[in-house]
Amino acid sequence: MAGPNSFIHLALFLFCLLAVFGFGSSIRQSHERGEAETHRSLLLSSLLPSAACDKASPTGLKTATTLDLTHKHGPCSPLGPKSQTSPAQILQQDKDRVNWLHSRLTTTIDVERRSGRKKRPRLSDSAVTVPARDGSLVSSGNFIVTVNLGTPPRPLNLIFDTGSDVTWTQCQPCAKFCHKQLDPIFDPAKSATYSNVSCEQAVCQRYGDVPGVSRGCSASTCLYGIQYGDKSFSVGFLAKEKIAIGRDSFDDFYFGCGQNNLGLFGGSAGLLGLGRDEFSFVSQTASKYGKFFSYCLPSTPSNVGKLTFGKGGYSNRVKFTSLLTKPELPSFYFVDVVGVSVGGKKLTIPASIFSSAGTLIDSGTVISRLPPTAYAAIRAEFRKQMSRYKLTEALSLLDTCYDFSNFTTISVPKVSFVFGGGVELAVAPAGVLYGGSKKQICLALAGNGDDGDVAILGNVQQMTQDVVYDVAGGKLGFGSGGCR
Repeated sequence: MAGPNSFIHLALFLFCLLAVFGFGSSIRQSHERGEAETHRSLLLSSLLPSAACDKASPTGLKTATTLDLTHKHGPCSPLGPKSQTSPAQILQQDKDRVNWLHSRLTTTIDVERRSGRKKRPRLSDSAVTVPARDGSLVSSGNFIVTVNLGTPPRPLNLIFDTGSDVTWTQCQPCAKFCHKQLDPIFDPAKSATYSNVSCEQAVCQRYGDVPGVSRGCSASTCLYGIQYGDKSFSVGFLAKEKIAIGRDSFDDFYFGCGQNNLGLFGGSAGLLGLGRDEFSFVSQTASKYGKFFSYCLPSTPSNVGKLTFGKGGYSNRVKFTSLLTKPELPSFYFVDVVGVSVGGKKLTIPASIFSSAGTLIDSGTVISRLPPTAYAAIRAEFRKQMSRYKLTEALSLLDTCYDFSNFTTISVPKVSFVFGGGVELAVAPAGVLYGGSKKQICLALAGNGDDGDVAILGNVQQMTQDVVYDVAGGKLGFGSGGCR
């Protein structure tokens, strides 16, 4: 029979044992909480293509002027069945777009520095007939919205693009040079509200000052011409027409009625320009929407996002930073990036690395392009925190790729961009990685050729965020969980 001391010793032993296990459990719980704050668990299947469209409306607020926004390569696209576009092909198209943006930026700056005035391009006769290659740069725009043009209204599926100003669509007759599109080609002769702009009108003269656009005349009718970096183009008449977004309509909207359009252009009918120039959709509808719009890009091509004009349609989680303007590049949206963190660790990157050339936000660029000094720091820390996974060969411009063949779920470091005013963009887990198969999924960031190149915040890093443009107020907002 055990004595009193034995019971005391047993009680002390059990107390110590419980204390040890309890303390160990609290350490594990604390570690798990820390891991959750700095890393995110991600189902690998969420990064891979799906053949089924989730037709549910996007989550979050909607208004009367909210349009469904779909990925043109996905099963929800209104452009219908089309050949599969591989990740490598998309990344090549993305290179073309970035080269085009950088060439526009560099050319404009150089002209201004040399001459002290804006370049005023003119439309040459050769621009109408020179053959294009494939339209890959506009094709990289990725996201489609539907608007109505003319009287009676004709639905058109257009690529929406914050990096362009002019809205244009193909017009009849253009039997010789027309790219393939899903919608019937718009016929001005069948609209009661269509009219051409004459060369004598002041608006024709001002059109020549739109960035990246040339102007000219044919039989006293004002012409426009847009030539992209891969030599694809749209050339036609500057015209006025009635355009409708949801239940709202606008008379005398200036747009490009394309007669010669060569390139693939992703099967769309043209482009909706959401830049800052006076001819952009944002500026021409300012009396109604106050130069205010927002969007949420879906996390996968199998989901639906949204594009909203006017205030509303976004959550109260949105925090605003300043929109910056470069005088020599007034139509682009620039933001003030001041830092980056990976897995909760703020990286040591001098603020001047981002501020010297600046950073623009662009809906048409897929992969963000960063100053090489910044990208090298991000890559090194990301690889360090992903050391449990096996690195594999590069995918086009993406050089930090992993073979996840043996995993169904992975843990991904949280990547955040910090902007002026302390505003943080915590990139969604699906926006950190990019790829087409379990054997090759990569860090969805890339470096520019030089720290002096303008950085670009691409659409993959914007996914599922409410991205809010208060152009008149000079602010840009980010809010998580805007859509799926």
